[in-house]
Amino acid sequence: MDRDRLAAMYGVDVTYSPAPDVHVPVPEDTVVAVLAALGVDAGTPRAVRDALAAAEQRRTHRLLPPCTVVRPGRRTLKQALPDLPEGTRLRTETQAGEELADPPRTPGRYVLRATGADGRTAHGDLVVAPTRLSGPPGRTFGFMAQLYSTLSSRSWGRGDLGDLADLAAWSGRALGAGFVQINPLHAGVPGRPTDPSPYRPSSRRFPDPVYLRIEDVPEFAHLPREARGELDALLRKAAALRDGVLLKDALIDRDAVWELKARALELLRSVPLSPGRRAAYADYLAEQGQALDDHATWSALAELHGPDWHSWPAGLRDPRSPQVARARTTHLDRVDFHCWLTWLTDSQLAAAHRAARDAGMPIGIVHDLAVGVHPGGSDAWSMQDVLAGGISIGAPPDAFNSRGQDWGLPPWRPDALAATGYAPYRDLVARMLRHAGGLRMDHVMGLFRLWWVPEGRPPTDGTYVRYDAEAMLGLLALEAYETGAVVIGEDLGTVEPGVREELADRGILGTSVLWFERNYTGEDADRRPLPPSAWREACLATATTHDLPSTAARLTGEHVELRHRLGLLTRPLAEEEADDAAEVAEWIALLGRLGLLPEGAAEEEAVVKAVHRFLARTPARMVGVWLPDGVGDRRPQNLPGTSDEYPNWRLPIADPGGNPLTLEQLAASSRLHALAEEVRRAVARAEAGSPPGPAGSAAGSAAPGARHP
Repeated sequence: MDRDRLAAMYGVDVTYSPAPDVHVPVPEDTVVAVLAALGVDAGTPRAVRDALAAAEQRRTHRLLPPCTVVRPGRRTLKQALPDLPEGTRLRTETQAGEELADPPRTPGRYVLRATGADGRTAHGDLVVAPTRLSGPPGRTFGFMAQLYSTLSSRSWGRGDLGDLADLAAWSGRALGAGFVQINPLHAGVPGRPTDPSPYRPSSRRFPDPVYLRIEDVPEFAHLPREARGELDALLRKAAALRDGVLLKDALIDRDAVWELKARALELLRSVPLSPGRRAAYADYLAEQGQALDDHATWSALAELHGPDWHSWPAGLRDPRSPQVARARTTHLDRVDFHCWLTWLTDSQLAAAHRAARDAGMPIGIVHDLAVGVHPGGSDAWSMQDVLAGGISIGAPPDAFNSRGQDWGLPPWRPDALAATGYAPYRDLVARMLRHAGGLRMDHVMGLFRLWWVPEGRPPTDGTYVRYDAEAMLGLLALEAYETGAVVIGEDLGTVEPGVREELADRGILGTSVLWFERNYTGEDADRRPLPPSAWREACLATATTHDLPSTAARLTGEHVELRHRLGLLTRPLAEEEADDAAEVAEWIALLGRLGLLPEGAAEEEAVVKAVHRFLARTPARMVGVWLPDGVGDRRPQNLPGTSDEYPNWRLPIADPGGNPLTLEQLAASSRLHALAEEVRRAVARAEAGSPPGPAGSAAGSAAPGARHP
């Protein structure tokens, strides 16, 4: 069928498999709508024939794509250019224009030139990706934390970059932690109320100034006396706000925090920059270029016209329009204010990572890259040419959610990315790695394919659109190689066969969560918990994530009761509780057989330790400890499937009774110290090759994971 051939040319699937050997056809209207979002008319048979002919003509007449990605020992130039016209001659050059005798094998960026048999010439980028990333330097453990929830006695009602620096310095020096993995710090969408989710940001390219530690801005010390009174009043309000958050059952209020910080920053901006800092700011502006100018312009316009650019006056919806150019000039002071905020935040990010490395952390700060951006935000406005309009990404129906999922995020257009030489994607990854020892890729499967849902349709009527994974992974790996960073892929949920193997072959770590690691494959698949020896090495091993119950809640069954209270269960409470208790009992029995529970199973804290001893015994290169697990916090930071029903992304870390704890109290917690010491010693013993103790007898293979509840 012509429409199916056309869809295949653009990477649009016409069927999908929710389970092995099950193939579901994609609605024809969905295929037409998705092709339309890619700029292809497939509405009639004639339009389909014309589109096929045009695509074939482009393929046969193109000498080179804008960007070619190769990988020594894995992907040659010939394999990367299967449609190269007969008789075409290729030569390669360095970025400086020096011609190379042989195709380069050293990772880096080069220039590829082609001369066709008919005399036509073309050139494009040549990216030589590393064959394999080296990964972490030895095995290590670290903490996973949501920074906003980790507030100190100095922060203004939510954790900030000063707290991040302190958390890294303390855990590295006092506990021997090798990394701190945090939530995305992407710029949020302004307005009241603000969307609190860090995974639906306005911009992934720039950080959120709400994380600034105001007192660490150098100009704070030089505020004129006449403005000091107002700043002191703001400091008192900030202290009251912080004290309120630290009361039981209180919530973090991002909007209230930003209202105070924004006014304080307005005062600090009145302080002239010193010559050295002005020069540094000028360098930053020059380095960030058009991208920062766009983000700051959007931020200024959002103050005037609201946070969704679709509702702005028509002339302002195009970032390259004359009206926007005039607005930049008219509102230059506000544009510069937002540029300055971004510079300050970038500077404090750099300081936090330096603190981590100075504390002896071999990795340091691991940042998190969300899978997409808010459709009304800064990136969606400034990158309309490479994001698909009228489309949202999500997940297809599966065993965990029969209705599928719509995440409300516009996807990259694979054709537009390729046409730019993947410049926006390369720029994004490079920005994320500016001040990082590692990068977690949320929903890393999106580098291979994404579930596209046309606007106005349910998630069940979506389809997969495929990306050039060789290019996406190669460019990601090159940026990580050049900065020495670790890359962790969040590969939980519906994962296409071969994806985990491809990531491992490239030295990109996966994510293995204890409760999902069961025997799912083979003739003897029986869903028994996997013993530590059966876990994969190339992963970050954890007991939980920000989307799952804490370990204490899992062990006590409190997470089932919570879901019952909110009406989220699909079966009777008694059935859910019985299955959950049986699952926990299986794991506790395995911990006992392995000799990891010498204290016995009566005490919750002892089982939490045993769970982490288990993680340390696996071959995983990185072991992550969910920071709330260290103090017995019962509450999930995010409960998928809820919005107003549960205070997602707004809870400070708390003790088992729900009493919020400051960073200082965390650092003084004997329970947290004891858990960290157990993990540190166990990882060190395993790294040194000490006998692990009883091995257990169960066998199996790595579980495919499960979509977050």
